[in-house]
Amino acid sequence: MSNQRSIIQAIQTVQAPDGMTTKIIAIDGPGGAGKSSFAEQLSQKLGNAPILHSDDFASWDNPLDWWPRLLGQVLEPLSQNETARYQRYDWGTKRLEEWREIQPAEHLILEGVSSSREAFRPYIAFSIWIETPRKERLRRGLERDGEAARQQWEEWMAREDEYIESEHPEQKADLVINGTEPYDLSAFFDG
Repeated sequence: MSNQRSIIQAIQTVQAPDGMTTKIIAIDGPGGAGKSSFAEQLSQKLGNAPILHSDDFASWDNPLDWWPRLLGQVLEPLSQNETARYQRYDWGTKRLEEWREIQPAEHLILEGVSSSREAFRPYIAFSIWIETPRKERLRRGLERDGEAARQQWEEWMAREDEYIESEHPEQKADLVINGTEPYDLSAFFDG
């Protein structure tokens, strides 16, 4: 992507996949990389575009194999310009909770680990990979979840490594961002 062109211009210029009205923007990267923060700012710049978090599907026990549910409940209906309905997973209760709806819209931000996986690529208009060193990601994760979650984080990171090694999402991304602190996200949003 050219330095002269902002991310907003790139997203507005890209076409939704054939037959779709919704441009799905995937923000992928390992846990603790800064995806959620970036997604919030991008949403605001896109007129409060809805954000769908892969954490609404994943769990500590199932960090990567949740994707068929997102594909069937969200991406396939949106590809037909129909309302998507999905059941949100609650990490606290460890069960599926309320049903949510996503209407076809101009943009949808799909944020989370493995959100640009190969199975989703036919539905994605633009993909962003956020790269942050492992040590920093673990620090952020433990700061958020507490030291008691260290083993879960280490197991999660091992599963992420498998995904990255098998699919190489960083190589297929339209934009790669360094998520190491400090970084100024506003640099990506001029224009």
